[in-house]
Amino acid sequence: MTLPAWLEPRLSLPAIAAPMFIISRPELVIAQCKAGIVGAFPSLNARPSGVLEEWLTRLRAELTDADAPFAVNLIVHKTNPRLQEDLALCVKYRVPIIITSLGAMPEVNEAVHGYGGLVLHDVINDEFAHKAVARGADGLIAVAAGAGGHAGTINPFALVQEIRAWFDGPLALSGAIANGRSIAAARALGADLAYIGSAFIATQEADAPAAYKQMVVESSAKDILYSNLFTGVHGNYLIPSIKAAGLDPALLAGADPAKMEWSQVVNGSKAWRDIWGAGQGIGAVRDIVPAATLIARLRDEYQAALAHLGAETNA
Repeated sequence: MTLPAWLEPRLSLPAIAAPMFIISRPELVIAQCKAGIVGAFPSLNARPSGVLEEWLTRLRAELTDADAPFAVNLIVHKTNPRLQEDLALCVKYRVPIIITSLGAMPEVNEAVHGYGGLVLHDVINDEFAHKAVARGADGLIAVAAGAGGHAGTINPFALVQEIRAWFDGPLALSGAIANGRSIAAARALGADLAYIGSAFIATQEADAPAAYKQMVVESSAKDILYSNLFTGVHGNYLIPSIKAAGLDPALLAGADPAKMEWSQVVNGSKAWRDIWGAGQGIGAVRDIVPAATLIARLRDEYQAALAHLGAETNA
């Protein structure tokens, strides 16, 4: 496929763990990388800002070249006052992979390329994909319908098809991927990597409340609502958490996208803290386990899916 030569040999499974706001911290990232997939976290999870350097120091100390590389997600948007500070630390510690979101900035890409890092930009449609590559992104994360947190509305078949019609660089697919069969499907569509988030909420290392983890285990696709009320950007959220906040999911109003605000309060509740995000694939999540156990299961399911397809091809 189209992955850099230094990346593919370090992966035991073709997957990136999505950087989840609040939830992804060093404990989870280290477990993911040591189990053979790219572990990732948003730089804004490291609070206050000085904590980011502590996290990067720890990751560099505990992970080796035998482990999968880690990634840091940078929000490239005017609402992020820490962008330049966090980018400087990522350059200092030579973060192997940078995932950019909500804006494609050539200066960010150039800074990462200066030390040989890889930049992946997440997009929800083909138009944004073209813009990201034109501004210097090395690869793309296609965030399709059904993905947890902020997500698009385009079917993964259509989204990957449109991007692969012109782009032959690294491509990850996000959207309801929570078992090994869906990883194999992502590869069959033309993606190099699966991008998996919600399944990792229900892991022991995830920094999520116990009630959040249990809600993921007990929920399925029917329990997911797509709304832009909570941040100004459309995303997928757990209906039981919306109800627990005293809101009626059937009566939610929309928000003004021009007033994007991560910390806005709706009826006394905040997105991510009280209104919990998750993707439509959570029906595959049935228990709370260590991240390594989840990754081993995904790997076994993925290999079984490939074997099944191979047997059908040879029949």
